[in-house]
Amino acid sequence: MQQAVIFSNISKDFPLDGRKIRVLDNISSDIRLGEMTMLVGPSGCGKTTLISILSGILSTTEGRVDIMGAALTDMPDTKKVLFRRKNIGFIFQQYNLLPALSAAENAAIPLTAAGVSNKKALARARALLEGMGMEGQTEKLPRQLSGGQQQRVAIARSLVHNPKLIICDEPTAALDAKTGLQVMQILRDIANEKNRAVLVVTHDNRIFHFGDRILEMSDGRITGDYTTEDFLKKEHIE
Repeated sequence: MQQAVIFSNISKDFPLDGRKIRVLDNISSDIRLGEMTMLVGPSGCGKTTLISILSGILSTTEGRVDIMGAALTDMPDTKKVLFRRKNIGFIFQQYNLLPALSAAENAAIPLTAAGVSNKKALARARALLEGMGMEGQTEKLPRQLSGGQQQRVAIARSLVHNPKLIICDEPTAALDAKTGLQVMQILRDIANEKNRAVLVVTHDNRIFHFGDRILEMSDGRITGDYTTEDFLKKEHIE
């Protein structure tokens, strides 16, 4: 399986009261194309810090990150922004939609930010939304949509620029069980595409079975790398 992301010997320190706190401690693994990888572990174990490093938002204290063969950790900040804009899509638990823009306009933001014409960007966004069951909803404002529909807009926004890596931070946390499963099925279908990788950070054990692979974190380290079947057996989750 081809690797979308390789991270090697990653450590991250943060200053606190004149001393350094180590949040990530010499961790290494990969994220593979054509797979959904779940990143799980208790609050405060370093999951958010890790995905912030993998997306180029935070720098490492030590270690290296390569995404699609490009050395992310060697890039200056300006180049990281451009690289992220082209290669990475983000999905957040709070949707982060702009309230004054329609569903299609929100979904089109990465394209318009990249200089694509408004007409082409909106056409691409509408096509994605309609493919997710949002027919008749594309011109509505976020407040006129359900939580599940807003999350679909957020997913479309993450996909509209055709990135190779999709990073999802607790994508079902604000959704009821039924809607969360529907959203995860959309992400599962995306992860099945051979030229994409999906990384999902989650506490929600109801969605673990959607993953191909589960990385378990504790105290700033990766403590397990499991097939989903083996992880569910270990945790006794049905």
